Amino acid sequence: MKKEKSCGAVVYREGEQGPEILLIQHKNGGHWAFPKGHVEKKETEAETALREIKEETGLKVDLCTEFRKTVTYSPKPNVMKDVIYFAGKAKKKEAKAQPEEVLEIRWESPAAALSLVTYATDREVLQAFLQFLEEHP
Repeated sequence: MKKEKSCGAVVYREGEQGPEILLIQHKNGGHWAFPKGHVEKKETEAETALREIKEETGLKVDLCTEFRKTVTYSPKPNVMKDVIYFAGKAKKKEAKAQPEEVLEIRWESPAAALSLVTYATDREVLQAFLQFLEEHP
């Protein structure tokens, strides 16, 4: 069984009505989720998350590793993949999609983000993040 590992973050910003969640529509599969990507060489999980967020959205974020959730699934036969998600507060408001990997970027309210996210496991990560945000404003 081959193991793969990706890292990313639930990225958010403060909007006029409260927090707004960044969602990206991935070119590979068309699903709505969070920015993430494979760990390269000797990167730490946090370094991977920061690099992937910057590559896919153009955003720099303040990464909070105190929030850490893992999703494990099998993307293809004989492969198990762990995706580690942190929390990331955007340092600027505007994101720019990386055309090679991202079809669309949206900032959504928590309720809209929960309904737009494609996979149940990502909804669970988002719900855990929203709980974390309430407890750590």
